[in-house]
Amino acid sequence: MLSFNAAKQLGDFALDVSFESDGRVTGLFGASGTGKTSIINMIAGLQTPDRGRIVLDNDVLDDTTARTHVPAHRRRIGCVFQDARLFPHLDVAQNLDYGRRMNGLPRDADDIRRVETLLDIAPLRARRTGQLSGGERQRIALGRALLARPRLLLLDEPLASLDEARKAEILPYLVRLRDETRVPMVYVSHDADEMRQLATQVVMLKGGRAVAVGGLALLPT
Repeated sequence: MLSFNAAKQLGDFALDVSFESDGRVTGLFGASGTGKTSIINMIAGLQTPDRGRIVLDNDVLDDTTARTHVPAHRRRIGCVFQDARLFPHLDVAQNLDYGRRMNGLPRDADDIRRVETLLDIAPLRARRTGQLSGGERQRIALGRALLARPRLLLLDEPLASLDEARKAEILPYLVRLRDETRVPMVYVSHDADEMRQLATQVVMLKGGRAVAVGGLALLPT
């Protein structure tokens, strides 16, 4: 269960959003500039709310009244952004292993095989990141996040920088990720069709507010 009730002043933009979700994929839906990425950043611990409380599975991540703020590196939350943010000096196998090492986790060959099979990335292990297509880069970013064993996965418009062919390539992997893993996700998009394929619950955002929370019927046709 994710409970988000937080406010943040960002220049002239005021964010004040409250929602709860226990869905497999919580979709944050709205036009650009509605606060989607700021919500993701606060859940991840990359930004601190000015006021409010963020709770994940009964663990308080932020509580401004109690002056509680769990640092990002202690939250066990994985993030995948528009740009894959792979390390160019590392090959694919080293990029995949980065999250595990940074979290001090033991190497698990079965877990590696499972993730590589899930995302069809085993044939890419020896490649350099500069040899990957945009879709392949995003699959490696997903694999890196999963191998860090997150309890929540945040995906901030991971398809936005891809052309239609690459989007069609990646979407089935995201659906497989939703259906075959137990990792809950928060998925950010302004694309209603994309959201319909992935989300199990939708938070509609407008002007820094959550104007509706519910099922896929909220999405525009």
